[in-house]
Amino acid sequence: MKLLMILMLEALPLLCYADSGCKLLEDVVEKTINSDISIPEYKELLQEFTDSEAAAEAMGKFKQCFLSQSHRTLKNFGLMMHTMYDSIWCIKSN
Repeated sequence: MKLLMILMLEALPLLCYADSGCKLLEDVVEKTINSDISIPEYKELLQEFTDSEAAAEAMGKFKQCFLSQSHRTLKNFGLMMHTMYDSIWCIKSN
């Protein structure tokens, strides 16, 4: 799942760095870990990042990985992402 997360986030056309005003990345992460958002809604919300049906299908499978996780795991994943955004290494690299 970690590899899939990295590949998915790498595929997004990031226009800025996380936590330096990049609301795009933060929104995508929140939508990904939100268990209230279904796969069709997720695909629709992120359709601007897909250029083919295969990419849309991959996004659906990616979202399904998160839908099958417990709420505790999703909460911890969100915490991990925020910790990475706020780390000293990320601040220094900007």
